[in-house]
Amino acid sequence: MYKIEMNNITKKFGTLIANDNINLKVKDREIHAILGENGAGKSTLMSILFGLYQPDKGEIKIDGKKVIINNPNDANNYNIGMVHQHFKLVENFSVLENVILGVENVGKLNKIDYSSPRKEISKIVSEYKLNLNLDSKISDLTVGQQQRVEILKMLYRNSDILIFDEPTAVLTPQEIIELMKIMKNFTKEGKTIILITHKLNEIKEVADRTTVLRRGKQVGVLDVKNVSTQEMAELMVGRKINFNIDKNTTKKGNVVLEVKNLTLKKKNIDIVKKVSFSLKEGEILGVAGIDGNGQTECVYGLTGISKISDGKVILNSIDITNSSIRERYNLGMSHIPEDRQKYGVVLDFDLKSNLVLQEYYTSKFQNKQFLKFNEIKSYSDDLIEKFDIRSERGSNTFVRSMSGGNQQKAIVAREMSRKHNCLVAVQPTRGLDVGAIEYIHKRLLEERENKKGILLFSLELDEIFKLSDRILVMYEGEIVGEFNPTETSKEELGLYMSGAKKGNYNENI
Repeated sequence: MYKIEMNNITKKFGTLIANDNINLKVKDREIHAILGENGAGKSTLMSILFGLYQPDKGEIKIDGKKVIINNPNDANNYNIGMVHQHFKLVENFSVLENVILGVENVGKLNKIDYSSPRKEISKIVSEYKLNLNLDSKISDLTVGQQQRVEILKMLYRNSDILIFDEPTAVLTPQEIIELMKIMKNFTKEGKTIILITHKLNEIKEVADRTTVLRRGKQVGVLDVKNVSTQEMAELMVGRKINFNIDKNTTKKGNVVLEVKNLTLKKKNIDIVKKVSFSLKEGEILGVAGIDGNGQTECVYGLTGISKISDGKVILNSIDITNSSIRERYNLGMSHIPEDRQKYGVVLDFDLKSNLVLQEYYTSKFQNKQFLKFNEIKSYSDDLIEKFDIRSERGSNTFVRSMSGGNQQKAIVAREMSRKHNCLVAVQPTRGLDVGAIEYIHKRLLEERENKKGILLFSLELDEIFKLSDRILVMYEGEIVGEFNPTETSKEELGLYMSGAKKGNYNENI
């Protein structure tokens, strides 16, 4: 008998068939991976299991009994928990308030009891090494820390069936290893796990079986130990994937970005401390570090999202320290943000509007303050085809209804296609499948060969090593070392990332 059965599940959104007669069967105490391209229907299928969507056809069984799951509360009643790819958190609530939201204990005078759950939650935080301050506001946490809050919510509710939707997309290698251990321990404790991920190595590491989806259809169920990552990738995308990157030697040109003693404060504490570096034409400069060590704040200072406390930022020999975001864009900067839904797209705009967000006011798309809708649609249709952005209604699709991976493709398409010579790319392949990652990596290398300067912030060490000409490591807001990727190792970088080693980095600009 299976722990979970989803039989003949079909779900449509307008004319788009997100799930087409899918049969998912998950054994008790196994880790079952759901593998597929962006937009293949993985998150939709799990949203049905969690009660966020209702299937148009099909049935769900838990422990052999047919169940009706109308909403997440019903899912919780069946001990189903889910860590969402896009977090379901209230930003102005604390960690503690978010964890108990919906399952509060209300005492006398209708007051919420915080003391009892605080003790229980603190124990979980300590046991699973989640490293969270329960009184911190969600708005003050990094993306990685917010994900830990989602995991904590699920653990607090004693879920037996755990759904992880792209759980390692924002984690460091060390954190990923720790999460894999936690997952394996969960199954030993009697829990059943469904893992949605694009990372084939993680499936090989932790999953027992995998169900593969392609364009809404189920194309295979595999015993993970009997297949290679290459075979899984080919079944997922329907073609051969080249995992190796051919990176040609390029001649470095002029300095496009100079950063001098960049300092940012947060609540009167230096989060970024006198960071200095230079970026040249035809160069990819990778920045590695454990999440929460000042990378996010550094990017905010460089791109104009936050005001810097001290130091200078110079773009193409022009001081942009106090320039607006639009002024920076007009001077040649593009930005792929870490948080795509907060800073990358307008969820309630359609796709074509999002694809011209940085240029709609230019003569290319506007005449005497009237938008040139035909030009906008033609331009967006071209990008949709080039970058394989999948959605229900093409350029007229509201971005909120698109998968996270396709939202990311839209941002990458917009930022790479507009006129620029400096690209600040933060987690550019976050949430993308192997086929899309292969394509984005090729585009980044094309940018490099076309004399663009690329500042790459990534938590994926494989990505940093594959693409970078130089690597900087940030720890506690400082740059603690510069490395040549051909002359160092991930283990060496890990020591600097964790603070176990610290170099005497000094950038002379």
